[in-house]
Amino acid sequence: MKQISLRAARTNANLTLEQVAEATGISVPTLSKWENYITFPTAMQLKRLCFLFGCTMNDIFVPDKLAES
Repeated sequence: MKQISLRAARTNANLTLEQVAEATGISVPTLSKWENYITFPTAMQLKRLCFLFGCTMNDIFVPDKLAES
C-alpha cells in the first residue's frame, strides 16, 4: 500500500481537524502543524490517530527527519 499523509488519512476518514481534536484531546493548531510537517506527533500520538483514521502506522508517510529521531 502506498503511504499517505496525515491530512489524507484524516480526509479519507471524513473527519475535520476539529473532530480529530475533540476525539483525541489534541489541539487544532497542533494537528495543523503535524499535517504541514512543521512539528511531528510522538509514536503514541500517531498510534491514536491511526486508530481513529482506521489505518496502521505503516500506512502513514513519515518524513525522513522524523524517522531518524
